[in-house]
Amino acid sequence: MNPSIPQLTPAEAADRTEAVVLDVREAAELPEGRIAGSTHIPLGQLPARVFELDRARPVITVCRSGGRSSQAAQFLAGQGYDVANLDGGMTQWIADGRPTV
Repeated sequence: MNPSIPQLTPAEAADRTEAVVLDVREAAELPEGRIAGSTHIPLGQLPARVFELDRARPVITVCRSGGRSSQAAQFLAGQGYDVANLDGGMTQWIADGRPTV
């Protein structure tokens, strides 16, 4: 893991209202709940679809537990994005009582 990529708690991520929340889970995982307003691009599709993200906005990557989103954050950082990772992923978001849709 790259120590230069910030790891945000769910509370910190929720406060970053200017950021794009990028959910990199597979479509089959989305019924478990997702963060309102998040953008869904599965990790495997990210290199081909990165152009869909607004370079002018910071990105917070999220997956189920933080592993795939860390990979996505590494990739985005390499592409010049301002990126942070949701530490603990959706598992931690839900455990903290944060809302999902």
